[in-house]
Amino acid sequence: MTNFIFILADDLGHADLGCYGGRAPQISPSLDRMATQGMRFTNAYSNSPVCSPTRFALMTGRYQYRLRGAAEEPLTGKFRGSTTVGLPPEHPTLPSLLKEAGYKTALIGKWHLGYPPHFGPSHSGYEHHIGPLSGGVSYFTHLDRGGAVDLVEDGQPADHQGTYLTDLLSDRAVDFVEARAVDRQPFLLSLHYTAPHWPWETRHGRAVPEITGATLGHLDGGTIHIYHEMIRQMDEGIGRVLDALDAGGLDQDTLVVFTSDNGGERFSDNWPLVGGKMDLTEGGIRVPCIARWPKVIAAGSVSAQHHLTMDWTATMLAAAGVVADLTCPLDGISLQPALTSAEHRFERPMYWRMKHRTQRALREGRWKYLKVDDNEYLFDIEADERERANLAKKEPGRLVAMRSAWETWDQSMQPIPDDALVSLMYSVADMPQR
Repeated sequence: MTNFIFILADDLGHADLGCYGGRAPQISPSLDRMATQGMRFTNAYSNSPVCSPTRFALMTGRYQYRLRGAAEEPLTGKFRGSTTVGLPPEHPTLPSLLKEAGYKTALIGKWHLGYPPHFGPSHSGYEHHIGPLSGGVSYFTHLDRGGAVDLVEDGQPADHQGTYLTDLLSDRAVDFVEARAVDRQPFLLSLHYTAPHWPWETRHGRAVPEITGATLGHLDGGTIHIYHEMIRQMDEGIGRVLDALDAGGLDQDTLVVFTSDNGGERFSDNWPLVGGKMDLTEGGIRVPCIARWPKVIAAGSVSAQHHLTMDWTATMLAAAGVVADLTCPLDGISLQPALTSAEHRFERPMYWRMKHRTQRALREGRWKYLKVDDNEYLFDIEADERERANLAKKEPGRLVAMRSAWETWDQSMQPIPDDALVSLMYSVADMPQR
C-alpha cells in the first residue's frame, strides 16, 4: 500500500525556495534535494489566498465554499464553542476515508478548522494530533492572540514551554515515521508547520520583548534574515523526515508532497508574481509544490500541470484505491497521470472568490479572469504572469465568457454569509516587488 506525507508550510512565498529561484538559495537544501529526487510544479495553486479555507479544501477534496466554516478568516479564539464555524465531524475527509481503509493517521501541526468540543482533529479522522488549534501562535510560549496556551496533544493541553515549535513538530514527525518503519502500517502523516507564519522567531532566540497574547502581532518587527532562518529551520526538519523514510525503507512506497497554504506574506519572495496573501493576484494563490515518490515519479522532473490544493486529496485517495463518499463528491482531480509523466497535461478550470475586497478569479488554460471590487481584468498568464497587461478590451468575447463561467460556478456554491469575518488588518496587494 502507498503511504502519504503531506507537508504544508504556512504563508510561504512562491519564490522563497532555492529550487524556485529564491534569492537566498542556501535556506532550503532539503527541499531543493527533494525537488531533484522528484517533481517540481510550476503552476501549483492554493485553494485560497488565506489559511483556513485552503485547509477545508485539503481535508475534504472539495471547494471550501461548500462549507459555512470556510467563509471565516481568521478562525480566531472568538469561535471557541461555536457549533457552526468549523469542519463538520460528519463530513468525510481524507484522513477519515484512509482510516476506514486501514491507515494510521496523524496530524502533526496546525489544525485551524474549528474548536472543541464540536470540532477537532479527532472528530475528522486523525488518530493522533499534536499542535495548535488556531492560526499564529508564539513559537516558544505557544500562546495564541488571546494570551492562552494553544498547544494540544490528542485533545488535551500539552506543556512544551520553551521548545521551539518547528523543532517539536519535526521531532514528532520523525518519531511517527520511525514507528511506521517498525510496524509497517500504511499511514497518512499530515505535517502542517506554522513556519514561516509570524510571529518572527527562530530557534536561536525569542522575540524581544517576550511575546504575549497582547503582543502577538506581525506588522511591528521581524527581518528578512529572521524569516529566512525560519524557513531554513523548517527545511532541516523536513530533511530529517525524508531521511527517516529512507532509513526505514519506506521511501519507495511513500508519496511526499510539500506545498504552502497560500501565497507569501510580509517578508516573502513572490517574484515575478504580484501581490500576496489575502489577494487573488498570482502572488496570493500560486505556491511552490514538490512531490517525491521514487517508485512513480522520475527524479528531477518539472510539471506545468495546473492544479489546486484539493487535487492532492483526490490524488492520495486514488493512489490508495479508496473511493470518495458519494454523498460528498470530490471537486479535486487526481494528478496521478501527471506524476507518471511530466509532459502529461489536462485542462481544468480553477475558481476562487474572496469577500476581502470583493474578489473573484478564474484560471482556464493560459487565461485568467480577475475582478477586484468593480474592476475587471483579463490576463494571458503564460505570457504575462505579473498581470500587467489587461486584455479585457482586446478580448471582450473571452471576458464575457469567463465572467459567465465564473458566475455559473458561483451559483453552485453556498453564498458567503453577510456576517462572515474576514481580517482586514493585512493585505499585500501593493507589496514592494523587486
